[in-house]
Amino acid sequence: MDIEKTGKDILDAAFAIHSKFGNGLLEKAYRIVLATELRRLGHTVEEEKVCGFEFNGVAYENMFRVDLLVDETIVVEVKSVNRMDPVFAKQCLTCLKLLGKPLGFVLNFGMPSLKEGIVRLANNLQNQTSRTSRTSREEKQGENP
Repeated sequence: MDIEKTGKDILDAAFAIHSKFGNGLLEKAYRIVLATELRRLGHTVEEEKVCGFEFNGVAYENMFRVDLLVDETIVVEVKSVNRMDPVFAKQCLTCLKLLGKPLGFVLNFGMPSLKEGIVRLANNLQNQTSRTSRTSREEKQGENP
C-alpha cells in the first residue's frame, strides 16, 4: 500500500476520533480506537510492539515499545496530554531510526485542537516520496524565515 495513502488514513481516523471524543480520554483509549479504525480500513496494526536493535554484534532487546506500527512501515506514538513536548518527536524519531522505518506520527489527542497535536516525522523517506527528514514543524519554520 502507498505510504502517503496510509499516512492520510491515519490522520483521517485520528481527526474522526478526536471529533467524536474530544480531548478528555486516556491515551490507551485513543490508541485502541485508532488501531481498530485502521484495521477496519484494511491496514495491519501492531499495538505496543516491543522493539530492540543491534549494534556491533550486541542485541539490545526490549528497549522500547511502539504504540502502533501500521503496515509494518509507519510508527505512531499516541499521546493524551495538554501540551506538546519536544521529547515526543525525539521518541518517535528514535523508533524510526532504530527500526529503519520511513515515516512516523506523534498524535497528541490531549490538545483542544488535534491539528496542534500532530507531528509528522520522516526517516530517509525521500526514497519513497519527496519529503525530507525533518519534522513538519521544522518544514513550516523553514518556509517562513
